[in-house]
Amino acid sequence: MSVAKVIELNSSSVKSMEDAVQTGLHKCAESVKNIKGAWVNEIKVVTADDGSIMEWRVNLRVTFIVK
Repeated sequence: MSVAKVIELNSSSVKSMEDAVQTGLHKCAESVKNIKGAWVNEIKVVTADDGSIMEWRVNLRVTFIVK
């Protein structure tokens, strides 16, 4: 029988939402093993005065198997 755990983390990128997700997962994988998936729980943006996007921010819920 497997046991899975879910942790929540925040990540950001100036490039794109996808890059913010990938950056967060790569950083998480440095200390968490057996990652099986992630949910993008929330997406936020930081904008400039003219409305252009300066930074993407995501909230992730990462699932991994506990050994």
